[in-house]
Amino acid sequence: MSENVITPETTDRGTVEAAVEAMIEATAATAAATYAIAADVNVRSGPGTSYSKVGRLSAGTRVTIQCQKPGETVTGPTGTSKLWDRIGSGRYVSDTYVRTGSDGYVAPRC
Repeated sequence: MSENVITPETTDRGTVEAAVEAMIEATAATAAATYAIAADVNVRSGPGTSYSKVGRLSAGTRVTIQCQKPGETVTGPTGTSKLWDRIGSGRYVSDTYVRTGSDGYVAPRC
C-alpha cells in the first residue's frame, strides 16, 4: 500500500465524518441563500453598466446568487465594489445593490 493512501486505520473516523457533515451543511445553506435587493436596480447581460439592460428589479426583491465575478466598479446603496452577482444566465447585478452582509464573495466565483 502507498504511503499517501488514507485508510480507516490511519484516520480519525469521527473527525472525517464531522468534517464531511459540516461541508454538506455549509453547501446546502449557501445554495439555498437568497438576498434582498437594496434599491431598484437594472439587471445587465454582463458585469458592468456598458452591458445591455435585460431587466429591472425592485427594492426588496429576493435573489439567489449563482456565482460572482469582478467587473466594472459601481457605487450603490451598500457601498462601492467591482463585484457583480450572476442571478441567472446572462443576468448580472452589481453587488452594491444586494444586501449580502459582506463586502466580499458569498458565492463561488464565475
